[in-house]
Amino acid sequence: MTRPTPRRLLVATRSRHKLRELSQLLGLPARVELVSPDDVGIADEPEETGETFEANARLKARWYARRSGLPTLADDSGLEVDALAGGPGVRTRRYAGATATDEANNAKLLRELAGLPPGWRGARYVCVLALALPGEAGPRGGLGTVTRRGTCRGRIATAPKGHGGFGYDPIFEPWSEPPGGETLGLWSAEAKNAISHRSRAARRMAPVLRALGF
Repeated sequence: MTRPTPRRLLVATRSRHKLRELSQLLGLPARVELVSPDDVGIADEPEETGETFEANARLKARWYARRSGLPTLADDSGLEVDALAGGPGVRTRRYAGATATDEANNAKLLRELAGLPPGWRGARYVCVLALALPGEAGPRGGLGTVTRRGTCRGRIATAPKGHGGFGYDPIFEPWSEPPGGETLGLWSAEAKNAISHRSRAARRMAPVLRALGF
């Protein structure tokens, strides 16, 4: 019996961890093969010039779809803090500088919010997934894209707790926690995935992919 040829979906990341995570979150069948830019011989990367998560996700999805000829899924995600008017936003990863570590970003954010009470420390993680399909024209002549957005609301803690997760997880208290409660740095990966911004965006993108035969 001949096995069906796998359908390939390019994911605009070089992280094997993110590939596995998205495969699980999207619930894709075994016949769908997720590949990275490295797998298809794309060594360079687009410059992320967008001012919103949506703009950057669309930019990356279209850029890789054009070069690979494959349907491409890209994400852009980060942290928005109410007291910083939505910052650091698209500059989440480089908040404390172009080569900043997670620890440096966390320390800068804690300094910026020093002295603020819990009610003024509201924040949300945001993830936007964009799907670009080669050959499908968008309204302005570019590649057509579909986006889905997910958010996880909470607040910024007053000090780091835990060493799990990554990014701002050690100082992010989900909304279900009381002020001073557990941060995502203390949660298991399974518990975090149940409420995360990326999982919510993935759940909203999954029906789109199924409708396209993935």
